[in-house]
Amino acid sequence: MEEELKHITLENFETLSGLKINKINISYQVFGKKLGTSPVILVNHALTGNSLISGKNGWWSEIIGNEKPIDTNKYSVLCFNIPGNGFNENNFDYDLNLNLGDIALLFIKALDKLEVSKIHAIIGGSIGGCLIWEMIVLKNDLASFVIPIAADWKASDWLIANTFLQDRILKNSRDPVSDARIHAMTFYRSPKSLNTRFNRTKNLDKKMFNVESWLNHHGEKLRQRFSLDSYLFMNKLLSSTDITRDGDSFENKISKIKSSIHIISIDSDIFFLPEEDQETYSLAIKNNINIKNHIVNSIHGHDAFLIETKQISDIFTKIF
Repeated sequence: MEEELKHITLENFETLSGLKINKINISYQVFGKKLGTSPVILVNHALTGNSLISGKNGWWSEIIGNEKPIDTNKYSVLCFNIPGNGFNENNFDYDLNLNLGDIALLFIKALDKLEVSKIHAIIGGSIGGCLIWEMIVLKNDLASFVIPIAADWKASDWLIANTFLQDRILKNSRDPVSDARIHAMTFYRSPKSLNTRFNRTKNLDKKMFNVESWLNHHGEKLRQRFSLDSYLFMNKLLSSTDITRDGDSFENKISKIKSSIHIISIDSDIFFLPEEDQETYSLAIKNNINIKNHIVNSIHGHDAFLIETKQISDIFTKIF
């Protein structure tokens, strides 16, 4: 069952840096069982994603639904929209100086308002996975299982370099959203993925390579549904990922986490590199943390978390 978009208003919210916001709105959707009647799974969406995670137009409908790996006959599946993502949103102040940790705190406050004190699992890909790390260091016993996919607890120099270039494109291009998306698709996929798919073939009608036509299509498609302000804001949030921003060490942060951590890496991901996950896993093991690192084998790079649904489903089935 798909629930209509609902809203929560948080008043007198204070960010991690002490900024006070009088009111901020968070929208959300629930799929499956009514909140309070079944275990809750929280899904965090990706950079250009939203709360429409299941149903006919759901972006993860192969994973979430009746008798799917995340079974809506069994769970209450909740997804918040990150404020600023533009999904049926009005009057958001894009000048607010927020980082991803502030969004994590907002989500925790929203869960409190919904009277959800304990979550069965938190799942998220890309920035949604980064947001998981931010949430569980703020509330160490929030979930039984946390499953960040193609994500990290920090913005690496490589990620910062790419978000910096995205920001420059968004601020200087004549067609900013489309051009930034075209650039992003080159690191959301992998060289092997594009080479295998297109094999240097050409679109004779358009007088261009098919890979160029494909990139143009993705750029135009995003331009039609995603605003420049939202792209700039979400890109900034992604670059701010850092659970150690307060100066505390990663080892000290994770030592307090009560959840079972399941990192899912994509072996061909050139955005969130699998070796970064392996380093995180090794550090956690040295500190006796309950953690596992699952690997998705794919040629499709970062976007494999949206493409390799069979492998992702099999991993979920093993976890819960």
